[in-house]
Amino acid sequence: MADRKCVGCGKIKNREELIKITKENTHGTIIINPSNKIFGRSVYLCYNNSCIEAAYKKNKISKALKASVPEDLKGKLLNEF
Repeated sequence: MADRKCVGCGKIKNREELIKITKENTHGTIIINPSNKIFGRSVYLCYNNSCIEAAYKKNKISKALKASVPEDLKGKLLNEF
């Protein structure tokens, strides 16, 4: 259906299998976005620590979102998923 690419490992998966991180259009805040009702630039990650670490190590999340990513976001991702 709606396939997306993980920025950590580069694998293409179904959207439901990935974590969606969105830079909100209105405020520019970066949120972990479980619903699809918030619009903005988004990036996707697999539900595993190695993809989260890889995306942070190469700064891929902030490059894809064209914004600086708060450091506490990584901790939230690692703790929640």
